[in-house]
Order: sequence, then C-alpha cells, then structure tokens
Amino acid sequence: MKFSSFASGLLALGASLASAAEVVKRASLQQVANFGSNPSGVKMYLYVPNKLATKPAIIVAIHYCSGTAQAFYQGTQYAQLAEKHGYIVIYPESPYKGTCWDVSSPASLTHNGGGNSNSIANMVTYTIKQYGADASKVFVTGTSSGAMMTNVMAATYPELFAAASVYSGVSAGCFATGTVNGWNSTCSQGHSIHSQQEWANVVFNMYPGYEGPRPRMLIHHGSADTTLYPQNFNETLKQWAGVFGYTYGQPQQTLSNQPASGWTKYVYGPNLVGAYGTGITHATPMFPEDDLEWFGITGNNNNNNNNASPSPKAAAPTTTHAAAIAAPTTTLLACVRTSTAPATPSSAAPASKGGCTVQRWGQCGGNGYTGCTACASSTTCKKMNDWYSQCV
Repeated sequence: MKFSSFASGLLALGASLASAAEVVKRASLQQVANFGSNPSGVKMYLYVPNKLATKPAIIVAIHYCSGTAQAFYQGTQYAQLAEKHGYIVIYPESPYKGTCWDVSSPASLTHNGGGNSNSIANMVTYTIKQYGADASKVFVTGTSSGAMMTNVMAATYPELFAAASVYSGVSAGCFATGTVNGWNSTCSQGHSIHSQQEWANVVFNMYPGYEGPRPRMLIHHGSADTTLYPQNFNETLKQWAGVFGYTYGQPQQTLSNQPASGWTKYVYGPNLVGAYGTGITHATPMFPEDDLEWFGITGNNNNNNNNASPSPKAAAPTTTHAAAIAAPTTTLLACVRTSTAPATPSSAAPASKGGCTVQRWGQCGGNGYTGCTACASSTTCKKMNDWYSQCV
C-alpha cells in the first residue's frame, strides 16, 4: 500500500512538471505575455498543435495592415496544417494604431536594433528554448505589411530562419523613412529602382559583418496590385538575386501556371524563386501547402539553412519580368545606406480606371493616392494613417 501511494505520488509529480513545462494550452491561439526582451511592445501569440512533433519546426506568420494575430490565425491554414505536421506557429501582433509593421525605422532595420524585428526574433528564440524546437527549421511568412516584415526578418536575422515566403511585399529597406511605422509612397508606388548589388548591400548593412547562411526566399506578387505596385516584385527579386549571387532577369527556369493557373514561377536556383500572378490584386491568395514544401516540412525540399554564404555579383541587366513597370530612380535612405543609384528610364505608374472596385485589404485612399476608392461589397474604406487607407 505504501509503495502504491509512493508510486502514485511520483506519477502526479511527473504530470505536474510536464504541465508546468507547457507554455500555452494546445490546439488554440494563446497569448504569451513574457517571452523576454520586447523593446517595441509587439504582442506574441502562439499555436501549439495537439500532435506536437519531437523537435518541432516553427513558422512565424505575420499579419497585414489592419490585421491581428487572431485574424491571421483564422484567415490562413498554417495552424490547421500544424495539426497534421506537428510544427508550432508564432503569430506576432503589431503594437501600432492601424496595426501596420515598423519596416521604416533604423531600429527595425538593424540586427538587435530594438525595433519590431528585434521583438519577433526574441519570440523565436524563446519558443525554441521552451519547446525544444529544431533551430534549423524556423521559417517566416507574411502578406502585405507582414510580407515587408518577412523580408526585413530575413535580412536582419538571417541566422534564425531557414526559408521565407513573401506575399505582396517590398524589398527589405525599401520602406525606410527614418521614422517608426512610417509610410513610404515612393516605395509603395514602385518608384524605388536600384541595381541588384545596391539592394543586396541594403541587406548586408542590416547585419554588418554577418557571413553565415541566409534563408531561401520565395516571392509572390500580383500584376494588378495598386497598393504595393508590381515593380516591387522586380526590386525584391533583384535584392535577393544580389544576395545569393544570381543574375536578376536570368532565371534558370520559367514555369507557367505554377503555383496556380495564371501564375508564373521564375526559378533562379535553390535559394530564390519568384511567383507572379497575372491579374492578381494586392489581395494575393496564399499557398500554405506550397509554403510547407518550400520550407522542407513536406515534400523533398530539405535544404533547411544549408545555403552557401552570399557572393555578391555585379549589377543586374535591365531585363524585367512580365508586366512590371519601370519608374524613376530614388536614393536609398541614409539609415540603410548612403550611395545613390544610377538613373533608369521612367514611366507612369498604373492609372486609375473609372468604375473600379478595390477588393478586401486593398488600398482605397491616402495622401498622393490616385487609384480606386470604392471598396468591394461588405468592406469599407478605413483610414490607417495620412498616407494609407484600406478596404476592410
């Protein structure tokens, strides 16, 4: 009887310790209040599946302007697929009014600079430690403002991420204004045109001296995006082509109707792929199952964090991908780099058409905006800041 009671006590103690090791309740979105240093006040939400893998992978899923962790959790399939594949999902939430991300300040555009990127990086290291996650299988994705932050995370914390998937964003540093949570119309309208080497230098300057592996990049954009204009697809490909030593405008493969009908994939190599959707607006569909394959969680893509150190090449040729729009050249801000890009041909941005309708999450107003202002049924135009209003 005494032995039985003693054994029962040990079992109860073991169960108590196991419960204490759990950070959050499983199979539901839970906020984590204390994940370490949080210099910019970003909120952390975590989804841990019931069927958690041993040494699980981690996906950081970053929401759009006007979004929340809850909205991105409910509106995407990453948590649902986590139950099948056993990985953890981190959902950061912006601390600012309008919930755009700070991809404009020196703090956020610098490794350990104290901005939003710093806070998100600390969420990753916390989760790895708490759950014994596989540090070589950490990935990041996001759409719109979250896509901008995805590029920034890949640039400022390359040592943390094995791969990234970007939906309707801009190149890292393109939105720099020198202010926190600023809006950069020059960038959003596709007027920041630079060589691949200049864009690559922006990435290198975000983490000076870093020479280790960098995350593989998958870039999605639509040809009909009037919020973050299509030229940003070209500039983002230039940037990562420069980082990895590819030649922009010369993909190794061009694949029609991938990842879906109307899309074209430009495969530069194992570290960089672009996906361009004809007729696709800023409300770009996400392809989470393709992302899992790109990450190496499913399928045969097992190149997690094994990229060679970058070897920058000379400036790329002037070739651009289909339907991209040339625009005036600008100077990258001093908070990122100081030299001026060479001149390139200029042309007008896409013109607004009468009677047009903006779909959910698309831009519908703001200082200097000349596009559609009528939102689709069941959505309204909401002011996020003086430069940006969005259909929500």
